[in-house]
Amino acid sequence: MVHISRISFRKYGNFVDNLRLYVRGGSGGMGLPRLGGQGGDGGNVWVVATKSMTLKSIKDKYPHKRFVGEPGVNSSVRVLKGDKGKDKEIFAPVGITVTSDEGKVLGHLNAEGDRVMVAKGGPGGSFYSAFQPSKGQAKHIRLDLKLIADMGLVGFPNAGKSSLLTAMSNATPQIASYAFTTLKPEVGKLMYPDYKQISIADLPGLIEGAHINKGMGHKFLKHVERTKQLLFVVDVCGFQLANKTPFRPAFEAVQLLTKELELYKEELVLKPALLVVNKMDLPSAEDKLQELKEQLQNPDEFSDLLPDDMIPKNYITFRHVVPVSATNGFGIDHLKSCIRESLDEEAAIAIKAIHQDRLRINKAHPYSEKLHSKKTDEVI
Repeated sequence: MVHISRISFRKYGNFVDNLRLYVRGGSGGMGLPRLGGQGGDGGNVWVVATKSMTLKSIKDKYPHKRFVGEPGVNSSVRVLKGDKGKDKEIFAPVGITVTSDEGKVLGHLNAEGDRVMVAKGGPGGSFYSAFQPSKGQAKHIRLDLKLIADMGLVGFPNAGKSSLLTAMSNATPQIASYAFTTLKPEVGKLMYPDYKQISIADLPGLIEGAHINKGMGHKFLKHVERTKQLLFVVDVCGFQLANKTPFRPAFEAVQLLTKELELYKEELVLKPALLVVNKMDLPSAEDKLQELKEQLQNPDEFSDLLPDDMIPKNYITFRHVVPVSATNGFGIDHLKSCIRESLDEEAAIAIKAIHQDRLRINKAHPYSEKLHSKKTDEVI
């Protein structure tokens, strides 16, 4: 039996995945000219990753969004060397990319405890500055959250992503027969009998033109960057966003999803991917599934079905094509097994690559390896 727990960002109210803050390092302390005393440096400002914080929490707790390091202590007759000002720490969630207003990446917070200095405190007054202190760095920074998950659900609105996650769990996300029922990212966790946990990010639906920020656009696509693998979800009977937009059969929907990812960031389509063909309970679903499988086996032969601007540079070869019905539960257990198998396979490949790298290093530097072994033996 596979269980799934759900971490929903809706409990925080409106989901926040980017935030702009003002940061300033503390000013240095005054030097003491007559005794050559040196003022303390101002405190630095850091962004620190912690699992117990969200960007919404920061926004609510600090409405002014200003973070300043403490000033350095002035030099005095009693203490010629002033103490350094206390650093200011901004606690932020794991999965943050810290950038400047100009878009320069200052650092990534990928694990709890990771920290990035965003504003340096000013040096204290000394002989070299005529005992005058300097102000700390001041700037605006941006905290950009990109969800970290094993699997990212990729699909057009109404493909059944939320229904699928519900079918794999007892979760109750918003589900309706209209587009964009999922407007905020959510992360669920599958727990297997051996206690293995797999996280799945249920992300807002793409639309054509998402790569140029139409619809949810970049707000969605950036979250795909940090998922290990992709879980495409398509309606076996095809998709149409609105009356004025063209109808897309399942094969076209798959290639258009691929194209949107490719146009946003080409390396996204290099991620391992599975394809879930949903709504198999609908009439003629079996015939449509067989047609889709034939098209996926030889996509070049069916490229004439696609408009020129929809043809991907590289077609995705899916590790598994899994037909399911989120409505009646058909194929759900098989899907869970395929997800586990694909991630385990990728983990095994990664471990093998690490071992091969170590072997190459050992062959290139045998003396270094013997010395390392000797030191290890001495420690033991």
